[in-house]
Amino acid sequence: MKNPPSLDHLIAALRVLPGVGPKSAQRMAYHLLQRDKPGAEKLARALEHALSHIGHCQRCNTFSETPLCAICADSARRQDQLCVVEMPADMLTLEQTQSYDGLYFVLMGRLSPLDGIGPRDLPLEKLAHRALDGQVQEVILATNFTPEGETTAHALGALLKGHGLQLSRMARGLPVGGELEHSDPGTLAQALFERRELP
Repeated sequence: MKNPPSLDHLIAALRVLPGVGPKSAQRMAYHLLQRDKPGAEKLARALEHALSHIGHCQRCNTFSETPLCAICADSARRQDQLCVVEMPADMLTLEQTQSYDGLYFVLMGRLSPLDGIGPRDLPLEKLAHRALDGQVQEVILATNFTPEGETTAHALGALLKGHGLQLSRMARGLPVGGELEHSDPGTLAQALFERRELP
């Protein structure tokens, strides 16, 4: 027995989500159609609304319903610091720390040659224009500490070096509340290397 074509189309559409394989997509489709039609309709409306109302902030490239996101529109934030992150979720995570009051630039990805993502696939020209606008004095490279994130940070450093900007990279180390015995050797080595003198 075959699925109706519209069901196969729904299953295929659900598979575009990261981490969703054929079986998971099939379970989701069956659940939405059989057990949660109101939820399916709500999901469809929310997705349609988001697709028609959400674009990118003109300054930082994050998702926004307005030309400038709330952070870029906030004149109380430091205009001389620009923190470069891979994704909007990274920006939100940093905001939750309440320890950074500068501005951001969101790459919407990272360099990943194995996945076919090269410099042309990221908004590097837009980043350079933003970083060299005359207001920014420091660029903080806050890409993830993965091989792809490190490659991206290196490429961004090369792009922005020599323009009178202070370039910095977020430090790596032990998490607050973390115990040494539960840390991996790479994190411990980096924490030792980036140790600071006590005041």
